Amino acid sequence: MSVPHYAIAYLRDVQVGEEILEYIHKIDATLAPYGGRFIVHGGKLTPAEGEWDGDLVIIEFPSFEAAQQWYESPAYQEILPLRTEHSNSMAAVVAGVPANYQATDKIAELLGSAS
Repeated sequence: MSVPHYAIAYLRDVQVGEEILEYIHKIDATLAPYGGRFIVHGGKLTPAEGEWDGDLVIIEFPSFEAAQQWYESPAYQEILPLRTEHSNSMAAVVAGVPANYQATDKIAELLGSAS
């Protein structure tokens, strides 16, 4: 069963200038061939716990393969330095959960990995 996957990034100390603006102008075209779409793009963040001193970006993809192919694509790799050289950021790809998922579904996985 395929579940959505999410490219997430946490950006701090973004140096807004020509390079970041160019990155923003070009990223949508890199996402389209892989079915990527923004879920969160640095919206207003209200901390509930801990110290949040940056912006959160979440991009949804239909599968892990799509997310990985997008990140490794020549089009994205070409613009990636525009972000990494002008911000302090972390990025990862994380699996989503299937429809109708409940927190208790995690118990079997946790107990299985404990043995």
